[in-house]
Amino acid sequence: MSTEQRKKMIVLMINMFIAIGSFGIIIPILPAYLASINQGGVAAGLMIAIFAGAQLIFSPIAGKWTDQYGRRKMIIYGLAGLTLSMFIFYAVNSIWLLYASRVVGGIGAALLIPAIFAYVADITTFDQRAKGNSLVSASMSLGIVVGPGIGGFLADFGLKFPFLISALVSLASVIFSILVLKESETKETAQATNMADEESMARQIVMSTKKPYFIPLIITLVLSFGLMAYESIIGLYLDNQFSATPQEIATMITATGIVSVIVQLFVVDRVVRRFGEITVLNIFIGITAIGFLLSLFASDYAFFFGISLIIFLSTSILRPVLNTLISKMAGNEQGFAMGMNNAYMSIGNVLGPTLAGLMYDIRIMYPFVLGLVLLVITLFITMAWQKRSVHAKTLSKQS
Repeated sequence: MSTEQRKKMIVLMINMFIAIGSFGIIIPILPAYLASINQGGVAAGLMIAIFAGAQLIFSPIAGKWTDQYGRRKMIIYGLAGLTLSMFIFYAVNSIWLLYASRVVGGIGAALLIPAIFAYVADITTFDQRAKGNSLVSASMSLGIVVGPGIGGFLADFGLKFPFLISALVSLASVIFSILVLKESETKETAQATNMADEESMARQIVMSTKKPYFIPLIITLVLSFGLMAYESIIGLYLDNQFSATPQEIATMITATGIVSVIVQLFVVDRVVRRFGEITVLNIFIGITAIGFLLSLFASDYAFFFGISLIIFLSTSILRPVLNTLISKMAGNEQGFAMGMNNAYMSIGNVLGPTLAGLMYDIRIMYPFVLGLVLLVITLFITMAWQKRSVHAKTLSKQS
């Protein structure tokens, strides 16, 4: 990458790091906080599902706005939504108002995420796309590393205190973006995308079924479903099964985040260049499924810790690979494609934690079984798509 590209990537990475880090602060204390207001697995699942539901509804609109009005505005508005959500979360104790704060945060995420990945596509070449997406994903993982570690420490000052710090840090990201971030698109591109017709979310989802990147979108949905079923109850599971403290939960999340950062910075680009996106998807979806299977037999905190490292290592590779694959196949439809990617991910993020929370309250191991089944389905979908793609290329060469 050129010096100018690196500067822009650094700005994007800092924005993503602050946004994700501010939310990560509350992760280790969420189980204890929900218990303090007499809430359990259902509430934990709904916290994520409602966030993802709002993200789902607004993602197609946000993708279109990203193309029409520019990446910079959507990034700033998205960060502002996340900031407002955090301040509401700090200020109230009512479970219904907490759910409302998650709606606001979901809208913010819907505006932010497609805009950042579309921005990456704007400033990178086709060959640089995987590296660019990996760098942004690494900043997300770094936020997950730093945030929970800080949250576990801040919990000693009271359960509500991390929420305040989270809101203030998120506010800093808004100010940083206003002062530093510049627009990425050329005037010509912006004018071209402004000509696009407005479509409803349902219409855009129907349109996406005819796109060449439809199967990767489906893989994103199913993978998100299984992964979020796991992530949404991991804190409650550690607390219930192994009597883990907020600090121990923070330690696990921090360690898995460190692994994710290392992998995304130094491994993803090299692995993709050597084996290609499809082969990498097959391998690491399989490894993630094995991790879910082993979770069913975890007998202590240390064993579960090791399994979590495997799962997060694999998913830290899968996420940027899927983003890159969709981006490469999208051509000039970066905003629409990233909006759809966000929408499909949000569908999985809604269904996964909702069902996981309900199933957790029935039996704590059921969410892991659910995730395992969905990952196996994802693997079969990926392999079938790969075979069909190879067959289509063969026929094309013969003709």
